[in-house]
Amino acid sequence: MRRKPEKAGKSGSPPGKLVPGLRRASTGPDPTPVLLAEERKPEQIRAILSAYGLRNIEQADRNLGTMAGEPHERRQLAEILPQLLAAVARTADPDQALNHWERLLSNVTRSSFLDYLRSWPRMVEVLATIFGNSDSLAFTIVRDPMLVYWLAEESVLSKPATRADIEQSLQKQLARLTAKELKLDVLRRVRRREMLRIGVRDLLRMADVPETMAALSDLAGALIHAAYQVVDADLRSLYGVPMHKNRRGKWVETGFAVMGMGKLGGHELNYSSDVDLIYVYASHEGETRALRGKPAGKPAGAGISSEEYFEILSRELTKALVEQTREGYVFRVDLRLRAEGSVGQLARSLADYKKYYETRGMAWERLALLKAWPVAGSTAVGQAFLKMARPFIFGVGKMDCDGALAIVQNVRAVKEMIDAKMAERGHERRNVKLGIGGIREIEFLVQTVQVLAGRQAPALFDRSTLGALPRFVTRRLLSGRERDELTAAYLFLRDVEHKLQMVHDLQTHALPDETEELERCAIRGGYDGSDRTAAVKKFLADHAAHTAAVHRAFQSLFYEPTTSSVFKATLRVMGAKG
Repeated sequence: MRRKPEKAGKSGSPPGKLVPGLRRASTGPDPTPVLLAEERKPEQIRAILSAYGLRNIEQADRNLGTMAGEPHERRQLAEILPQLLAAVARTADPDQALNHWERLLSNVTRSSFLDYLRSWPRMVEVLATIFGNSDSLAFTIVRDPMLVYWLAEESVLSKPATRADIEQSLQKQLARLTAKELKLDVLRRVRRREMLRIGVRDLLRMADVPETMAALSDLAGALIHAAYQVVDADLRSLYGVPMHKNRRGKWVETGFAVMGMGKLGGHELNYSSDVDLIYVYASHEGETRALRGKPAGKPAGAGISSEEYFEILSRELTKALVEQTREGYVFRVDLRLRAEGSVGQLARSLADYKKYYETRGMAWERLALLKAWPVAGSTAVGQAFLKMARPFIFGVGKMDCDGALAIVQNVRAVKEMIDAKMAERGHERRNVKLGIGGIREIEFLVQTVQVLAGRQAPALFDRSTLGALPRFVTRRLLSGRERDELTAAYLFLRDVEHKLQMVHDLQTHALPDETEELERCAIRGGYDGSDRTAAVKKFLADHAAHTAAVHRAFQSLFYEPTTSSVFKATLRVMGAKG
């Protein structure tokens, strides 16, 4: 039986799901004999541990023995063991959870830490949830156990950190440092800490999918802007300030903006997304100059062209974001959405981008630019880029039915190329992003309608996919039922995508094909793990229902446009005859 569409919110769990972070009375046997029995019987140990979902009994027994340590610590651990094992049993991977518990207790002052856990039982639940659901978050805790106490602070998990919160914290930490590399390592540490906050709130169902996407996007924007400031300040000390003459002939600073594209631009980022960026600056004329009155005198490298300066800035900023140090990295960067893709200059001026879009812009770039938004650098330059791109995105003349059909067919051709790649990998039904009925089909439907009718009906435009769907209903492009189906499918698929990526912090979108991994995927998604076979069955049924609804809508517009209610309604809004 198909589950009704979920509403975005935090008021309870969907049917068939449990809230993994909340305490529940244990129905398992008393586990303390594993640690305290004078005579340990292998059959008894196996019966106890298997009752808590542990499969590798020998390894689990070794984990607990190492965790226990000295006799006093063993008794301390025994006190919290019933709650710990009950919490572990509810996670996706109880065996891996115990591995991480062992790592953590080997990296702290064991006795005092066990005392702390006894006095704060809620933290046992939180840590078990992390350890049994996400290796990447678990290693963050093991690496820096002080984060356990940070998580216990009242404000950390009770609400998401805003971009302003993160920027304020960064400013305080960066102000104390002078070396560029030390500053960049601050960004890497802040990313690790904030990803932990976001991930734990998600796993505990304290944040819904839209809130999680927004938090990830705010974090990315704050870190990219901070990295830009660090790199730009360093380059200005070497080359001077990039400047050009304005219309009145006065020298002014040349602004630079980082445009977020894709899910970052739409404020709907993933856990392990690359950040799609475009670098743009105000004018390709001008050069770097020393500011008047600057006591340090003229920088040795002053006088290079603005074009050269911003190319260096773009290269150094990208390096600062992607470079891996012992503190990790900030973000992976994808620059292929820039003019001419991977072979083009890293940065271009507003005038150069205008000329490119007017003469060489492709139809897929119109869809991509719908998501564009300034995330770092000069807001004025970013807004100027959006204003410049608008005629290219929405067109300048009236489009007829044939023109609309051509765009629909162009997008369909792009999706067919994606489908062919998915089929080669055997992922056409497993990839929640690019597969049949996946996230990309919802995005293509929304973006195509916006490109077609956005000029005549600006109210249809919203950078986020979820934000656009209600606007379509207002203009009668979708029915309320279609909106609800697409919204529920998008939330479901994005939640699955998040849970796939948070395991190892890898950019993966494909459902596993092994039964055991599917079970874990379902449990991470909040399905009741008391019967894992039933959980997988329910999860796959929900996945099939959601992807079927998406693919119906996609096929109607892109394969049967002449009879599609969405296409007909779009033509009506455009004022074009069918």
